[in-house]
Amino acid sequence: MYLTHLSLTNFRAFTRLDLDMPRRILLLVGDNAQGKTTLLEAIYFLAAFTSTLTDNDRQLINLTAANEPLAVARLVADFKRDEHSHRTQRLEVRLILEAGGNPLSSGGNPLSSGGNPLSSGGNPLSSGGNGGARLRKEILLDGVKRTAHEAVGCFNAVIFLPQMMRIVEGGPEDRRRYINLTLAQVVPGYAQALNEYSQVLTQRNALLKQLNERGGDIDQLSYWDDLLTQRGSFLIHARIMALQEIERLAARRHHQLTHSREVLRLVYQPSYDPLPQVEGQYSLPLDAPVSRSNFTRDQIRQGFAQRLQTLRKEEIGRGVTTCGPHRDELRLLANRLDLGDFGSRGQARTALLALKLAEVTWMKEKTGHWPVLLLDEILAELDIQRRADLLEALKECDQALLTTTDLNLFVPEFVQHSVVWKVNAGQVEIT
Repeated sequence: MYLTHLSLTNFRAFTRLDLDMPRRILLLVGDNAQGKTTLLEAIYFLAAFTSTLTDNDRQLINLTAANEPLAVARLVADFKRDEHSHRTQRLEVRLILEAGGNPLSSGGNPLSSGGNPLSSGGNPLSSGGNGGARLRKEILLDGVKRTAHEAVGCFNAVIFLPQMMRIVEGGPEDRRRYINLTLAQVVPGYAQALNEYSQVLTQRNALLKQLNERGGDIDQLSYWDDLLTQRGSFLIHARIMALQEIERLAARRHHQLTHSREVLRLVYQPSYDPLPQVEGQYSLPLDAPVSRSNFTRDQIRQGFAQRLQTLRKEEIGRGVTTCGPHRDELRLLANRLDLGDFGSRGQARTALLALKLAEVTWMKEKTGHWPVLLLDEILAELDIQRRADLLEALKECDQALLTTTDLNLFVPEFVQHSVVWKVNAGQVEIT
């Protein structure tokens, strides 16, 4: 999969940009705060319909344009799925900010981080700003309007930003968001199930709070339990299968990057665990290998429903749902060392790089197409050997964009076989 053309209007620092995109490797060179990362962010936004750098889409609109009564940021990408494809597809996203705009919902984005990584953020049109402004998001695929969960997955991209160290070092919500953004691009129906789960969770929590404060018939929870376990079992099953596959690929990449010195593991810890828990038994150590792939979705749903029944009184007392995919956790281990708690910065960065490269290969295995790879200042903290290993891995991709402030970080041979563009103050100079 690769872009053939990219157009940006009023997207952050870019008031207007039209670029024919080269195949294979593109190096974006320039000083800090010139727009290199913004280009990567724009391309990834077309894959996930949410930003990795902000929780509020309003911040993506050019500041000058945002002060107008009607402001529109527009991202348009022409792309092909592979080199043998005769068909070029077009994906367009419009972010429309208007004072006192239409309050009707456009479907929202279930992948938005917000406070809850599973949440669509309440009213998806709300900009969170002042003056009653409303933000509306429109998505068009080949000229036909689509919702976010309908369009996600038509164009695939994998992005690495320095801020993504939160996946290793941050809280569980950062890792859940990573899982959601990755699986939504590949697993059919995942984004829709995520959105519906979030909506049901909100309603169930409201009922729990009402039962706690005013009392009532607790059997009212049965309806919401049924909906929650239907959507939740889909998410849990998808995560079990995907993370097992990604772990296999990541461990192989990590083995190469560390020259066989470290073994990487991804430890998925579902809030509802289908594995039987024996009363009084000590929990398994974090690094103990377990497999949940033999559980069917229906088995997970039934077990999840039973767990909610067991927790019913406790959850009414707390006024909140305490068990489910919205509380899942993922830990990264290297040689049995939890990198989030005890790993060095170099170990965490290497593990994240292995994870991202595994994500690329996993998407290729599942969809049949290489995603576009977006790497921001990736070489800055790598030693010479790991730089060479990374650059060798890039040869597998159909298209990769890398940013750098120093072209000397790349070996001359790699630069000669790449396209180099200079980015300065929101302008791109094609050399």
